[in-house]
Amino acid sequence: MSQTSFTVLVTDDDPEIRDVIHIYLRNEGYRVLEAGDGLQALELLRQEAVDLVILDVMMPVLDGIKTCLRIREQWDVPVIMLSAKGEDLDKITGLTTGADDYVTKPFNPLELLARAKAQLRRMERLRARMQEETRIIIGDLVVDAERHRVTSGDREVALTPLEFGILQLLASHRGHVFSADRIYQSVWKEQSGYSDNTVMVHIRNLREKLERNPREPLYIKTVWGVGYRIE
Repeated sequence: MSQTSFTVLVTDDDPEIRDVIHIYLRNEGYRVLEAGDGLQALELLRQEAVDLVILDVMMPVLDGIKTCLRIREQWDVPVIMLSAKGEDLDKITGLTTGADDYVTKPFNPLELLARAKAQLRRMERLRARMQEETRIIIGDLVVDAERHRVTSGDREVALTPLEFGILQLLASHRGHVFSADRIYQSVWKEQSGYSDNTVMVHIRNLREKLERNPREPLYIKTVWGVGYRIE
């Protein structure tokens, strides 16, 4: 993920502080949103995909502590708290409300920028791990559950929703044999009817799309008299 894709929400009732932070973040290539109080910040979070929130503690309408609590009820976005209070108890209060970091005013903008970068890197690594968990790789075959996308080598394979459902079911349980009846119930979400023929047709279509030689499939194997599996 490139820096230009990061969006940072700066929430502070002091427009001069927002301007300074905005300039430093923008110079790094980040997209910056601004809010003057907690309610404005929450409204922007509902409207925009935000990667990091920089949040002042002392604000009118809705202060930073209450705003952070509200954020944690709905979003996992990292939060850096800003406050003129430097006592340990105040820092602990900020962190226990769900903040990921705490910076005391007056602050060095370069230090805040470094802390923002650290939070964004951590989030980027987490997203990468989550993305890997949604991707199933079997040889040259990649099943991406999050994007509902299948590739075989360099070739993207267009599947119907039912074909994708069958492939995802078998690929996520490699080595397990699924009967046609069980596949039908799992993918169609219905009690089996004429499941054998229905599933067989979809398996045949899948093989024609995935396999170089559908008569000798590399991926979806038939276990005669039992069902289908992916090795």
